[in-house]
Amino acid sequence: MNKQVFDKLSEFNSITLQEMDGVKLMDRTDTKFTFNINELPIILEEAKNHYRILKIEGNRISRYKTLYFDTQNFALYNQHHCGKLNRYKIRHRTYVDSNIGFLEVKFKNNKGRTLKTRIKEVEVPQLNTGRAFEFLKKMLPFDPLILLPKIWINYSRITLVNNVSAERLTLDLNLEFERDGKTDLLDQLVIAEVKQDRKIASPFITIMRNKHIQEGSISKYCFGVASSFTEVKKNNFKRKLSNVKKIINS
Repeated sequence: MNKQVFDKLSEFNSITLQEMDGVKLMDRTDTKFTFNINELPIILEEAKNHYRILKIEGNRISRYKTLYFDTQNFALYNQHHCGKLNRYKIRHRTYVDSNIGFLEVKFKNNKGRTLKTRIKEVEVPQLNTGRAFEFLKKMLPFDPLILLPKIWINYSRITLVNNVSAERLTLDLNLEFERDGKTDLLDQLVIAEVKQDRKIASPFITIMRNKHIQEGSISKYCFGVASSFTEVKKNNFKRKLSNVKKIINS
């Protein structure tokens, strides 16, 4: 990890998980950006007076491990590839530092809003039985029994909270795609996501525009699948994949 990044993070005022409860944003709009990690220190410098940083047990960077589920033939990935709205992602996320886990359903509706529901599951559950099955049966318009574990996507996350409005900003670093015992590490890439209950002025978006960093990125799940599985369609993601490659090599 870039020492400059650690130094800049220490200059932010901090916020606790309990204090952040009012900014969970389970129903929200998302705005995404991707850039090279070499740009992160100056971006953090410009953001530090507008945001507080989430601090958990002394750590300002948290490690996440996420297992994504899909059908045998990647039906959920393919919906995203075709640009279909009213689409789902199903995943189990582990917050490594605090040893908390959740089974989550993310739904992107036809108004462009992201709705997230989850139940606490410390370990990755079996989806064909018990509480996990009942939760998915209630939340999904299809049979949960067709879901299979597909890919682990792991990363380190910086979470910033706007000082004055309902806005969270996540910065994901050290992205890993893991399947069949093989791991690909993309340590030059930063994926930033601005999460708001409604579109309002955002200091971070202003910083991005001033630096001519364009909005838009491929989802981590679609990026991971397109990068790791030869059999899936990826024509509609070719430009985005090419842009990410350019960012990594810049």
